[in-house]
Amino acid sequence: MSLRQRILERFVNFYPPFLGAGIRSRNLDERTIRVEMKLTSLNRNLVGVHFGGSLYAMCDPWYMLILMRLLGTDYIVWDKAARIQFLQPGRGTVTATFHIPPERVDEIRAAVADGQKFEPTFTVDVLDTQGQAIARVEKLLYVRRKNDR
Repeated sequence: MSLRQRILERFVNFYPPFLGAGIRSRNLDERTIRVEMKLTSLNRNLVGVHFGGSLYAMCDPWYMLILMRLLGTDYIVWDKAARIQFLQPGRGTVTATFHIPPERVDEIRAAVADGQKFEPTFTVDVLDTQGQAIARVEKLLYVRRKNDR
C-alpha cells in the first residue's frame, strides 16, 4: 500500500461530508472496512430518521478504495454507478461492512488481463442495531489495467 493510500485512509474520517454526517470508518483488515453512523440532528430528515443522502454517503467510496488497495497501482478503479434501496426507516446507529474476498479480486484480475475493462458489482446492506437491513446499496465499479486500451 502506498504512503498516499495510508494517509487517505487515516484521514478519511475528517473528510467534511463524513465528519458532518457523523460517518466513521475503521479498517478491520486489508479487505474489510466497517462504517458506522449515529443518528444526529445533522443527518436526521424531517420525519426523524436517517436522511437517505447520508445513508448513501456512508456507502459511497469503500468498495473502490478497498479494490484500489488490493489491485495496486497498475489498475484504474472508478465508481461508475450506484443504486440504493431504502427498506425501512433507519433509527439510531447504523453500520455497513464492506468486504472483497480474494477470489473476487482474482476474478477481476483475470477479467482485465487482456486489456479489456471490467465492471464488477458489489452489494452491501446497511444494518440497524438489531441487525435488520434498513437499506441496500449496489455499487458498479469500472476496472482496467493501466496502459491497456
